Amino acid sequence: MRLALKAYLNQTVLPEEIVIADDGSSEETERVIKEFENNGDVKIIHCWHEDRGFRVSEIRNKAVALSSGQYIIFSDDDTIPSRYLVEDHIRYAERGYFIQGHRVLLGPKASEYFKHSEITYPRLFRLYINGEVQNISNSFRFWIPIIMKTKRIKGVRSCNMSMFRDDFIAVNGFNEEFQGWGKEDTELVVRLYKYGLKRKDIKFRANVFHLYHDKYNRDALRRNIELLERTLKSDKYYCKEGIDKYL
Repeated sequence: MRLALKAYLNQTVLPEEIVIADDGSSEETERVIKEFENNGDVKIIHCWHEDRGFRVSEIRNKAVALSSGQYIIFSDDDTIPSRYLVEDHIRYAERGYFIQGHRVLLGPKASEYFKHSEITYPRLFRLYINGEVQNISNSFRFWIPIIMKTKRIKGVRSCNMSMFRDDFIAVNGFNEEFQGWGKEDTELVVRLYKYGLKRKDIKFRANVFHLYHDKYNRDALRRNIELLERTLKSDKYYCKEGIDKYL
């Protein structure tokens, strides 16, 4: 959390606000947030609910409901955004599309100390040689990005995704029937496609650096896959259990 917040406060374009969707963490998270609340540059909003299992869909909906911006960038607290992340998402925002960014996977040793100041090509190449960076090409910032406009499902990750707020609300946000880890972001995208949006996939821009951690508990994954398959078969884009109850 602390590392992600520091990186967001060191962007080439600062976000208008940061809304933290806190899925029932401890008081330590609240203490960290208070360290940054008086930064003087960016408004920080802490959206918390009690810990009753993995309810990321619900807390994200609550956080978006508290937001005031017209364009939303989603990321996770286990990712460190590049200093251009906000600038890139805003620059390539386009009506009729959501943006899917990419991530660079860090190894366990690098993740112990990695922070936004480590995002330099010499440091990344050194980590790559030592086997502590995967898919390093995602960290490159070439002169011209590669932009693909598709309706693919593969590679959907809400740890680096953005869209217009009214598009998110139009499909009723994340589906809160999803409990436990997995597929809630894919299901959202399926409904965005049914609503009429396409995916703008940007390579060599809008990247984040994913810190290594143990895998999430996947006990609920089978049920979540069944929920996803139900949405795939449906012609509806509006979920019943979504953000509308908080607006």
